Amino acid sequence: MKVGELIQSDKEEWSRLYHGYAEFYEMEMNQDILDTVWSWIFNPDNKFFAIVVRSNENELIGFMHFREMPSPLRGKLVGFLDDLFVDPIFRGSGAVQLLFKELKFVAAKKNWPYVRWITATNNSRARKVYDKLSEPIDFVTYQMPIN
Repeated sequence: MKVGELIQSDKEEWSRLYHGYAEFYEMEMNQDILDTVWSWIFNPDNKFFAIVVRSNENELIGFMHFREMPSPLRGKLVGFLDDLFVDPIFRGSGAVQLLFKELKFVAAKKNWPYVRWITATNNSRARKVYDKLSEPIDFVTYQMPIN
């Protein structure tokens, strides 16, 4: 397996994986959303990034979307991991660890002191991995609907 950047020719494979990600979180997915997220990734003015992991046959098997955000109390820019998905066939293969290794490398290059993320409380498989790679922090996440 190898990790690298998402490239324009990956759109079909990435779309397939992103559908799987949305399905896991029971979110509707449509072409408008796919096109919007795709445009964010490739807009150089946007601080939204993607890295991917490929199988030995060069098939796209997983992705990670992350972004830069300010941390006002620290007066620093930090990283925020938005999305992580690995094709179920390749789970347990070490793909997630490769993605996190690359994320840590990117974060160090950008001088981010940390990368933060959230996950569903019932995502026990992912949480087992996250518990090995990081430590939980003592914050509760809220979401306020606008409409």
